[in-house]
Amino acid sequence: MHEPADIHRLFAERFAAADLDGLLELYAPDALLLPQAGSEVRGHAAIREALGGFIALGGRFTMAPPRCLRAGDIAVLHADWQLSASGPDGQPVHLGGHTADVVQRQADGTWRIVIDNPWGDAVTA
Repeated sequence: MHEPADIHRLFAERFAAADLDGLLELYAPDALLLPQAGSEVRGHAAIREALGGFIALGGRFTMAPPRCLRAGDIAVLHADWQLSASGPDGQPVHLGGHTADVVQRQADGTWRIVIDNPWGDAVTA
């Protein structure tokens, strides 16, 4: 996680591998995640629970290479993503969006997600 764009590559790899612990490593301890429009969770415990629900769907997760806007120790990443899986009832589930994520360089030089909005410009509150 030495460049901001590493975050999205690692997120896609770790999500596909159902590596929830690895996903949490990508987030700052007090990060904000919007698991659905109008909903917010903050911190590793709440993010673990939210992401765990998506990982439990199984299926195939893909994310396009990100576009990155960077100013010093802060960057905004944009990318399209899709998740195709089966719901608990066996019916197909297709989710997708355009993520807009704020990442920040940490004191150790790595980058971490501080705001994860997988729904991009959707109304969130």
